[in-house]
Amino acid sequence: MSIKDKKNRWGFSTRAIHTGNKSDEQTGSISPPIYLTSTYKQDAVGKTRGFDYSRVGNPSRQRLEENLAALESGKHGITFATGMAASTALFQLFNKGDHILISRNTYGGTYRMSMEVLQRQGIEFSWVDTRDPEHVATQIKENTKLVFVETPTNPLLELCDLEAMSNLCKSNGILLSVDNTFMSPYGQRPLEFGVDIVMHSTTKSLAGHSDVLGGALITNSSNLAEKLHFMQKATGAVPSPFDCWIILRSTKTLALRYQKASDSANELAGWLSKQKKISGLIYPGLKSHPQYALALKQQTTPDGTPIFGNMISFDLGSIKMRDSFLEKLQLFTLAESLGGVESLVCCPYHMTHAAIPKDSKLKMGITESLIRLSVGVEDTVDLKSDLLTAFN
Repeated sequence: MSIKDKKNRWGFSTRAIHTGNKSDEQTGSISPPIYLTSTYKQDAVGKTRGFDYSRVGNPSRQRLEENLAALESGKHGITFATGMAASTALFQLFNKGDHILISRNTYGGTYRMSMEVLQRQGIEFSWVDTRDPEHVATQIKENTKLVFVETPTNPLLELCDLEAMSNLCKSNGILLSVDNTFMSPYGQRPLEFGVDIVMHSTTKSLAGHSDVLGGALITNSSNLAEKLHFMQKATGAVPSPFDCWIILRSTKTLALRYQKASDSANELAGWLSKQKKISGLIYPGLKSHPQYALALKQQTTPDGTPIFGNMISFDLGSIKMRDSFLEKLQLFTLAESLGGVESLVCCPYHMTHAAIPKDSKLKMGITESLIRLSVGVEDTVDLKSDLLTAFN
């Protein structure tokens, strides 16, 4: 059996630890070196040793791309300096006059980039409710080239049926891409449902320590990978070798971190469902979630066990109650971002979704008193105590 065949049979954590992490041949260092170089010696004109300039390629970045592709059950990984750089590179594959459909309840930065940057360059965008593929079907035009979905969405945790959406897109000759940042490849692997491209803000659960920025696109298509690598080279928004090394180190513990955070979130969501001071509690692991059955189907660990993620949203009903709640928290830190080992809390209306028009936010249910929790890996009993103190 070849090494490649063995890698394909490795379990998730084995791939996370070993893919892209071969020990250094010269010294035997278990931790692979960081190639902090901008350029490379060439043996003759046109004769390189595989690398010529670090914007085009770097051994540290190449190892990370191999690692992330393996975790997503993909063949090709293309990494970027941030999640937004990854999304922008994907959208820039398309031309003036092309049309892209995007989940209506998506990250505010995606809205800002689309509507205030790329729309000016002639790409058309529509924002749709992607919970029902039949609804998406009614929005497809002759010039529609891509459907870009989040599942679960940010911050309302709406789900998209990946298999049904994939079938819809294929029948219409349209590409389907999924922002899988919330679930991470440990909790959901969209390529296995027929999705064409998976996007990640590697800043979040993949890195997991709130200390580095990054983004990635993963695909099984050699043609798409070639185009995305060209876009990576042409636009230059690449991650530094050190950032790649940090993220590659972090994915080794992804399964441990994400499972712990999700277990805590599941327990906290059950407890929060009994609290009278909140309304509109949203968590895919609660049977009250309208898409609970879909979550059971497609949000699973690599061994097939349902997992519901580390994100919880709820409404406190008033700005006064919101501010009082936030002021009393000690372990949950008021901050942007998510997926770190430390628990975070944010008010999406004013923070992550500030760029989205007020009317659009309110129509979706993103109010000024909506709270989003990113549950970390602290002791669950301490997180519960922190929330209880804030409620009281």
